[in-house]
Amino acid sequence: MIPYWPLSGYYFFYFAFVGAFSPYFGLYLQSIGSSATQIAVLMSLMSVMRMLAPTLWGWLADRLGVRIPIVRLSAVLSMAGFAGFLVSDAYSMLFVSMAFLAFFWSAALPLVETLTFAHLDGQASRYGNIRVWGSVGFILAVLILGYVLDGLPIRALLWITLALLAGILGCAMVIPEAGKPRAPAVPVALGEILRRPEVRALMVACFFMSAAHGALYVFYSLHLVAHGYSKSLVGWMWTLGVVAEIAVFMGMPQLLRAFSLRGLLLFSFAAAVIRFVLIGWGADSLAILILAQVLHGATFGSYHAAAVAAVNRWFGAQHQARGQALYGSISFGAGGMIGGLLSGYTWDLIGPAWTYSFGSVFAFCGLVALLRGWPDRSTGQMV
Repeated sequence: MIPYWPLSGYYFFYFAFVGAFSPYFGLYLQSIGSSATQIAVLMSLMSVMRMLAPTLWGWLADRLGVRIPIVRLSAVLSMAGFAGFLVSDAYSMLFVSMAFLAFFWSAALPLVETLTFAHLDGQASRYGNIRVWGSVGFILAVLILGYVLDGLPIRALLWITLALLAGILGCAMVIPEAGKPRAPAVPVALGEILRRPEVRALMVACFFMSAAHGALYVFYSLHLVAHGYSKSLVGWMWTLGVVAEIAVFMGMPQLLRAFSLRGLLLFSFAAAVIRFVLIGWGADSLAILILAQVLHGATFGSYHAAAVAAVNRWFGAQHQARGQALYGSISFGAGGMIGGLLSGYTWDLIGPAWTYSFGSVFAFCGLVALLRGWPDRSTGQMV
């Protein structure tokens, strides 16, 4: 039987943490006197570690044939790392705490993605119905905290976020291990998979998509507050984006029957090109911002679901953990790091509008990579 609720609960708390951390932690860092560059460096540590840690832990999971012990260990050590923020506001302490938190927190999700597909065992179209609880968790966290932080000191964010990490640990303790994947009749070397042009094209495109979102995840809340919007409205704007994401996740079985993975990805990248121009240059118009947030359903929802499905199909059971880890490392890790750091240096230098325009350029580069590297004729049923 599929452990629907333990898996769904893990996604719920994991992305509730993201909903508390990504939109509001930059505001907390600003409140204790951190500069834009320091905020970008600290927030980008999450991406740096997502580039390094998942590959290490994915290799270890494939080597040992177990994933749950690593997921549980990462939850415990993530809490230990985050507790460092309660000890000191010194930049050096913030840096060490963020690096420790990010290294262990980023280890878990690719393994949980692998566990989810292993438990689904051929029912991959049901992935969205489990993953959607992560979006629900994000919405509740970002929306409730928007109101809470209008009335409470911003430092309350630390205790709330620590409680969400405890929720991750609780769910990790009840997720059962999946059986060891069956060895394929004809083993395929990892290098052979990575040499396929469509695989390389997807990884390059995913790097650019995460880089495109760099300024969004680091500075979107600051961007809105600077234009006179309240923290509660900031929460609603994040919520709107994730509602669009939920709608896409729930509709993925139908979308996958109607469109190819390649087609969904091309649409997602085209939407991203438009979205970041709207955020950068249309921030004074609430209507434009609303349209841009609705596009999150494409720039993350359909993009992520299609990318994960492609990795699941291409890498097979033999290399599943390393495939998902590689996807996470290249996209959310390397791409997120470059996008976040670049936005930190350009935010004060050339302004928010041009910083978000760089995001559109990154998305366009990803679109070109897919068009050139993943032609219609290359994958048969995948197209």
